[in-house]
Amino acid sequence: MKKLSLDKILQSQGFGTRKGCRQLILQGDVAVEGRTVTQWDESFDSEGLSFTVLGEPWTCSQFVYLALNKPPDFECSRKPSHHPGVLTLLPEQFRWRDVQSVGRLDHDTTGLLLLSDDGAFIHAQSSPKRHVPKVYVATTHEPLTDAQIMMLNEGVQLIDEPAPISGKARQIDSHTLEIVLEQGKYHQVKRMLAAAGNHCSALRRTAIGSLTLESLSLAESEWCYLTQAQRDLLRT
Repeated sequence: MKKLSLDKILQSQGFGTRKGCRQLILQGDVAVEGRTVTQWDESFDSEGLSFTVLGEPWTCSQFVYLALNKPPDFECSRKPSHHPGVLTLLPEQFRWRDVQSVGRLDHDTTGLLLLSDDGAFIHAQSSPKRHVPKVYVATTHEPLTDAQIMMLNEGVQLIDEPAPISGKARQIDSHTLEIVLEQGKYHQVKRMLAAAGNHCSALRRTAIGSLTLESLSLAESEWCYLTQAQRDLLRT
């Protein structure tokens, strides 16, 4: 990023139209490095710039990388049809920036969801060629059996799939299992459990690569920025 006028910086960070950003500045609602700025055409080196809008601190960045602990009954679509969208859980600035979810979780699936406005990052994270493991914890309707765990590990045949699909499954208790997947097929965990003779009553994603939801310490509906070190964990 380069030296830009303050109104352009605010617009790039999702604070509305150029006109709306200028109004915020003229009203004295914007401070840069602790100094209130009322001239919208004052220029600053934008990358890493610290500023506040209405007292809320922000740091300027070309792209944002976020993690959200998705609650149930939210859709990952930008145009949700039956439930609120996950973007409503984020500050409005991110919606202006065109932040999108990286892949999707079903409306009733909870847990770790990545979001960004970096198209290259979204594409790389969504590509099935990368084989990044994703860890899920599933609650089943019926008690699990050793045979079902074996089937999930060895492979079950899903409708419209040319070959059996497997995961690394381990039983946690009578109605709970952890399963690690690399494929990312549609409704994959739910379909695999059905093919093994059980039913998924709740599903939560707990990790992507080596980045765990537990390490982020996010309650349901909470979000955080991802550091470079945390993004590096997504590759392993």
